[in-house]
Amino acid sequence: MADKLKTRLGWGVAAAVLAVAAWLAWQSSTANGLPEGIASGNGRIEATEIDIAALSGGRIAEIRAEEGQVVRKGEVLVQMDLLQLSAQKRQAEAQLRRARIGVDTARSLVTQAEAQHKAAEATVEQARASADAAASRLSRAEGLARTNVVSQQVLDDARAAGRETQAGLASAEANLAATEAAISSARAQVVDAEAAVEAATAAIEGIDVLIDDTALESPRDGRVQYLIAQEGEIVAAGGRILNLVDLEDVYMTFFLPTSQAGRVEVGAEARLVMDAAPDYVIPARISYVADVAQFTPKTVETAEEREKLMFRVRAQVDPDLLRKYSDYVKTGLPGMAYLRIDPDIEWPDSLSNLVP
Repeated sequence: MADKLKTRLGWGVAAAVLAVAAWLAWQSSTANGLPEGIASGNGRIEATEIDIAALSGGRIAEIRAEEGQVVRKGEVLVQMDLLQLSAQKRQAEAQLRRARIGVDTARSLVTQAEAQHKAAEATVEQARASADAAASRLSRAEGLARTNVVSQQVLDDARAAGRETQAGLASAEANLAATEAAISSARAQVVDAEAAVEAATAAIEGIDVLIDDTALESPRDGRVQYLIAQEGEIVAAGGRILNLVDLEDVYMTFFLPTSQAGRVEVGAEARLVMDAAPDYVIPARISYVADVAQFTPKTVETAEEREKLMFRVRAQVDPDLLRKYSDYVKTGLPGMAYLRIDPDIEWPDSLSNLVP
């Protein structure tokens, strides 16, 4: 009887030891079914949101996208009304034609002023020659008058002729200076007219840019989430018209405690499993780890309290994979994120069935 009791006690102790050993092994090697060195967190699929807005105020002529529609980069989503801009462009084009005519007119004035300047130069030369001849005649008359060869009247006439030719020379030189000023003025008019052409050209280019901007294009591949405005509505500059999500920037945000977040490296390999498709594992990379805790206990004096600090982590899905399955990408889906905080740990079989 005693031997049997000892035997039973021995088996009981052995079973207890095995149970404790199994529990310890499970505690040290697994957490929620995961080996030690792999962290996990709950999250939801998110994507970068983009607002399609009007550059300038106006009326919405046409919305070419519907809620839920997948759109591609460069695709026109909204067309704004063009009536006012078209009228402004016609006005600017008329101003450009007028400015070009002004350039031609100013250049003609330069040519005319230059011709007048040449004529004035010839007049000056002629007046200078007349003045020189009059001065020579006066000199001879004065010499002859001293010997009484000519009368005083002849001498007076020579002197008058000399003064007259000098006055004519001064008038011709003044006219020459006036033509030089006219040339400068005409050239300034050319510069002003050419500047008017440049201003009108720039105005047309600016209006063309505004016209191009009335066709609101998708900046990247995405899906329209919802419409903010409707066709026919008038929106102000910067007014939002629709919202879309970027299908090439999809990620899951989750939170990790201090002990795990401190070991996460940006670029580390991660795995995502959606509640809606638990049989598929989505490959991802850690793209962001917050440097400040997102929520903090009232006290952080003890190690236990510090462990309650939670840091936001973001796992980004491979863009190539997103492009391949863009029609299946849906934001808001809940799931789990897994990442290796120990790079030497192998992924378990449950996380190895990666989406191809």
